[in-house]
Amino acid sequence: MPTHTDTTPTPDSSEGKTLDPGIAAALKRDPAGLVAAVIQQYDSGEVLMLGWMDDEAVHRTLTTGRVTFFSRSRNTYWRKGDTSGHIQWVRSAAIDCDGDALLIRVDQVGAACHTGTRTCFDGRDLDVVVGSGSSPQNFPTAS
Repeated sequence: MPTHTDTTPTPDSSEGKTLDPGIAAALKRDPAGLVAAVIQQYDSGEVLMLGWMDDEAVHRTLTTGRVTFFSRSRNTYWRKGDTSGHIQWVRSAAIDCDGDALLIRVDQVGAACHTGTRTCFDGRDLDVVVGSGSSPQNFPTAS
């Protein structure tokens, strides 16, 4: 588990409490103790960004109504919107089937990306070979 220097405490901080043991047991963390969190706009399904959380960040996200991440570069917690005003209000959360990723559905206020774009993926498309054939008969069947 990483060691952390916390941000300035906030009135809705859940400091001192721990992540639900059932959730903690279901999570599969990377070697640094972090799990990927995909952030999605709750009503449109738009993927906004990807962030990293440790158990404390997950706990804060689930119990405060605001998304908290763990900054790998600064080795500290950060709550989306505290400095920019671009708050992410939590609407729901889910863990994937393998336990190695979270899906946090939010109501995003303003830009999700630190560059000022709505999402961290806007204008960053990669060239790909587009596959064809989306009908079920074009997919192999499981044996």
